[in-house]
Amino acid sequence: MAEANNAITLEQARSRIRREYGVNGTHHRKRYKAVAPRAKRNAGEILAPPPSLAEPWTPHRLDVVGAVGILSDVHVPYHSEIAVAAAIGHLKEQNLAALLLNGDIADFYAISRYMKDPTQRDFKGELEAVRAFLAYLRQEFPDIPIVYKEGNHENRWQQWIWAHAAEISDDPRMSLVAWLDFDKHGIEWIDNQRPVMLGKLPVLHGHELPKGMAAPVNVARGAFLRTLSTVLVGHSHRTSNHAESDMWHHETGCWSTGCLCDLRPDYCRVNRWNHGFAVVEIQSDRQTFDVFNFRIMHDGSVRSA
Repeated sequence: MAEANNAITLEQARSRIRREYGVNGTHHRKRYKAVAPRAKRNAGEILAPPPSLAEPWTPHRLDVVGAVGILSDVHVPYHSEIAVAAAIGHLKEQNLAALLLNGDIADFYAISRYMKDPTQRDFKGELEAVRAFLAYLRQEFPDIPIVYKEGNHENRWQQWIWAHAAEISDDPRMSLVAWLDFDKHGIEWIDNQRPVMLGKLPVLHGHELPKGMAAPVNVARGAFLRTLSTVLVGHSHRTSNHAESDMWHHETGCWSTGCLCDLRPDYCRVNRWNHGFAVVEIQSDRQTFDVFNFRIMHDGSVRSA
């Protein structure tokens, strides 16, 4: 077939493709380097996609019946002693079935990526304070499961290890489980941003949610808009509740819990934070739940939200 309008023939196109793949004969292989060489295959062989490196991501189910206490954003050693005492005192009256530490229990100020006051950089002291706090919790709640879910401040540890000691970052002795004596106190560690399921209620720290352009006026409503699901979060240091009803009048509820840290840190003197915690009552069917969201006043008194 003759060329027309500078077009090439079908045979010429075929030859060029074979040359690109390096299958245009021994003579041409010596003259041209294949741009896209094809792997050798057997006759009749059918290709399959490569194996996936994706790992399964599943919630952690806290399989208990009864009251589960939820504490978050303690930021040890920058915690409020009054708020911590009030929360623990109230939870001890609830006959808890389990205790969930919902992230940012530790602050890890010294290994933050943000600008730091050099006079406050005492990472060894921070670790000792967090260990002491976990030992205190086990003393106050000796017979129940304690689950510790990673928050963004705990994630500072992993980021710091990857940046400064990548070669040994996968050594179990370099994990927070080892450094904070979780095994000693019987504390279960939940990382990888996994939700903790209390019945049908997913609990997130809050940093896992997609980021918006601005902080929502109502944190619980912001969590609803980002998940379109029932959820309880911490992270924002503000107590709030929100409920939505769909066209079938099925109601979706969302909650955010207050913090137990200092309300006037040097990086955010002016804010709208409040002290608080929550209790989730899981019914005997292990699905139905009730949320009791609490605020802590300046004098340490506990009020329902």
